[in-house]
Amino acid sequence: MGRQLVPLSLDNLSDLPTRCRACVFWELDPVSGAAAHRNGHTLLEKEAWISAVLLEWGTCGRVVYVDRRPVGFVLYAPPAYVPRSQAFPTSPISADAVQLMTVWIEPGHQTQGLGRTLVQSVAKDLLRRGIRAIEAFGDARPSPTGCLPPAGHLLAVGFEVVRDHPRFPRLRLELRTVASWRADVELALDRLLGGTRPVSVPRPS
Repeated sequence: MGRQLVPLSLDNLSDLPTRCRACVFWELDPVSGAAAHRNGHTLLEKEAWISAVLLEWGTCGRVVYVDRRPVGFVLYAPPAYVPRSQAFPTSPISADAVQLMTVWIEPGHQTQGLGRTLVQSVAKDLLRRGIRAIEAFGDARPSPTGCLPPAGHLLAVGFEVVRDHPRFPRLRLELRTVASWRADVELALDRLLGGTRPVSVPRPS
């Protein structure tokens, strides 16, 4: 079973599930998000957000492929680019952290460690960029269509609760203290990437 991990860009944005491509839950504040939905502009707003973050900050996502088919993705960005983060009862995201916005794995592939690999890929990228930590609003009662990463999954991959809440705890992963599993990050990603940095993935015929 061939696996590849590719940075998210406008070129492969169409490989995300339709509902995710049209979702601007994180990318817009609640009022602007509602207006985008009413006007049918969510796809354009999503593209505009990704384009702006790529231009101003850099890579903000990864897509994982199995046998050249997209089966999962992750989105992350500094809190200044994530207006919705201010609306949570456990906000704000710490100033020294990047927000892990969404982690999604296709149901048929959720027991293969791909979610952990996506989080590790974010950690590796941010370590190289000198970022101190990753934070996320976890969902203590996740649903299949939810935009928040499950709190249980975040705890399982090394996050710790920094502000508790019965539904939306805020969790944090200190990147300076992950030396114990940093080698695992390198090994897992080297295996996944095959020792190369893929630029694009051919679409299935």
